[in-house]
Amino acid sequence: MRDYSIRAASPDDLDGARAVMLDTVYRDFGTGYVPRWHADVIDPAAAYLASPRHTLLVAVDPHDNGVVATAALDSRGPAHPPNPRHLAERYPSGVTAQLRRVYVRPEHRRRGLAGRLVEELLAFAAGDGGYRAVYLHTDPNVPGAEAFWRSRGKVVHDEREESKGASGVVHFEIPMER
Repeated sequence: MRDYSIRAASPDDLDGARAVMLDTVYRDFGTGYVPRWHADVIDPAAAYLASPRHTLLVAVDPHDNGVVATAALDSRGPAHPPNPRHLAERYPSGVTAQLRRVYVRPEHRRRGLAGRLVEELLAFAAGDGGYRAVYLHTDPNVPGAEAFWRSRGKVVHDEREESKGASGVVHFEIPMER
């Protein structure tokens, strides 16, 4: 088993982190890069390194020092639109830690990386002292994503219920302390 290192991203990690993120949005989501959804992917330094209340974590493969997984947190709550108004009101920016970009390269999955990254993000949020809630949304069509998040938090809104079973985003709240 590989002994991955998990750390806060440095400027030297950003190209590798961006590659993991872009590969994920193209391969797993099938959307490709969408500027209004993925601006943080293109400029992760501005999104996650510039503010002390935000972070971008990377998991690094010890064999080649390549970034194989990412996880980020920022203080922006879900925007309305496109998210439902009640979620934007329940999880306002500034006091909501939103988990983002928890992505693992396929060949490194099922090794506990996502769980380790999320635990580090939760510790970061708790240490900040200003967050009241931890929120995220996920695409349930990505294999394993919904089950992963259900094992860590509670569903606060499932868009599939309002669209008669069609594809939709699932929104979660995660306890800050686990």
